[in-house]
Amino acid sequence: MTAPVAPGPAARGTPRPKKTAELLAQRIVADINRRGNTVGDRLPPEREMLEHYSVGRGTLRESLRFLELQGVIALKPGPGGGPVVQRPDAGTLATTLTLLLQFGNAPFRTVAEARGGLEPMMARLAAERMSAGHLADLRSSVEVMGDHLHDQAVFLEQNKRFHDVIAHGSGNELFGLVVDALLGILDGSAIGIDYPEVRRRAVHRAHLRIYEAIAARDPAASAEAMTRHIDEYIRYAERKFPEVLAAPIVWSDGP
Repeated sequence: MTAPVAPGPAARGTPRPKKTAELLAQRIVADINRRGNTVGDRLPPEREMLEHYSVGRGTLRESLRFLELQGVIALKPGPGGGPVVQRPDAGTLATTLTLLLQFGNAPFRTVAEARGGLEPMMARLAAERMSAGHLADLRSSVEVMGDHLHDQAVFLEQNKRFHDVIAHGSGNELFGLVVDALLGILDGSAIGIDYPEVRRRAVHRAHLRIYEAIAARDPAASAEAMTRHIDEYIRYAERKFPEVLAAPIVWSDGP
């Protein structure tokens, strides 16, 4: 009989040691912050970075590829090219969350439920903190949606915009990133949820209620209106598209 193999450090939950390339990536980011680099700034050429960090070419290039995947830099080819500073966005977070959820066999219902817990809190904070600029943007999204209820593409665009503005207007940067990522995963049109015009009108009325509560600077009413809105969405999906909510999350660009 073969003896069972003892679990390795990863199986026991011990954090894996960081690779040299990952540690170097952290140093590069720290230097970007120290120098005050902004989007579009070029990093030093490869020969200077090799000398400065005292690493091999393979390690440096692996670090730069890692940072490119994280959206921190873009690698421009050709003469005068090289690493250029970028601003990471929620797309990378959405991909990471999608993969984690996929390997955890989580259904799309997981994301819907998470939104039900998070977005009322964001609406409450938005009522307290939202700037005049964000409030005007929120009103615009409601108006544009109302003017184009016959067009599902515009409806979906404004639906995402509305929730994005509330998340970023909450004054909590993490909420903005998380909602961007969750909306990217739970794109109803991509996963098979349809919105007939009667449903679009219901969503528009819900958005108007939420906007009015936030504009009135009423945190409790804003949270209540958002809770009602998300609950209505989940009930609609459960009634019309239960198989979609039950389907496992997969990393995909959609149909």
